[in-house]
Amino acid sequence: MLGLMAARQAGLDDPARLRRAERTRRVLSLELNKDRDVERIHGSGINTLDIEPVEGRYMLSGGSDGVIVLYDLENLSRKPSYTCKALFTVGRSHPDVHKFSVETVQWYPHDTGMFTSSSFDKTLKIWDTNTLQPADIFHFEGTVYSHRMSPVATKHCLIAVGTKSPKVQLCDLKSGSSSHILQGHRQEVLAVSWSPRHEYILATGSADGTVKLWDVRRASGCLSTLDQHNGEKSKASSEAANTAHNGRVNGLCYTNDGLHLLTIGTDERMRLWNSSTGENTLELYSGSKDCNILAWIPAPREPVPDDISEKSLPQQHLNPAYEDAWSSSDDEG
Repeated sequence: MLGLMAARQAGLDDPARLRRAERTRRVLSLELNKDRDVERIHGSGINTLDIEPVEGRYMLSGGSDGVIVLYDLENLSRKPSYTCKALFTVGRSHPDVHKFSVETVQWYPHDTGMFTSSSFDKTLKIWDTNTLQPADIFHFEGTVYSHRMSPVATKHCLIAVGTKSPKVQLCDLKSGSSSHILQGHRQEVLAVSWSPRHEYILATGSADGTVKLWDVRRASGCLSTLDQHNGEKSKASSEAANTAHNGRVNGLCYTNDGLHLLTIGTDERMRLWNSSTGENTLELYSGSKDCNILAWIPAPREPVPDDISEKSLPQQHLNPAYEDAWSSSDDEG
């Protein structure tokens, strides 16, 4: 790391290389945050989490029992160890609670006065945070697996929705109706994600194993379909070209700069497209079927004595993953 910093300071190295090395170190050293806990509210598995982007203070969670919880992540007690408390719960006794599992929750990108939720009960609900009442409800013919609003859109208020239908649904917050659909997938759409760089660019993942990129202003078809083999059919697989995974694609995530896309499939693979790094996040929260929400932070770097350089350390102490050797190839993984 000292060598990378020196090369960067001298202008001999790409600044992105130092960022990749440090982000990789932090991701590989994640451990449970022993000083932060999250109040346990859910009585069943937790499917989705979202932290609002305005202050980074409030977090939503959605459970398989239809319950939605809002947490305050700030340390109000000012003590070294603390528990993040729940501010409110849309529980089973709430008149507008989802009837079945909540699959996605998301804050309105520009303020905390509104959030959205979608569920296996075939609905997408737009919530007023202050009153805890739905301001609008969109109904679909099939199960809703995922929905997303663009984090950067200024010229549209579209919500992309993935359902049991192979057609991607686009709902307009302004009109309160479905504006149009995107056709191209052969099976249900399990994941959707807007680019944080271009407000009209949308990525979708399907049970057919494909990931498609769309410009929602074009109704003629998708911009491209990601191909795990980069145009060459794998000799070890019977899958046709232009599939992102050898299984269902059930997760999509853009990096903060919008240049790269992480996909997750039921083939037990995560693929990072365009050979980029992970999302620029120093702390993570995860939800599980064990009903707990856990907070994670990078483990602190062990100090190196002043009289010992990194180059003099034994070779086995240097994790090769810290090196700038990113690859999307399974053989090189």
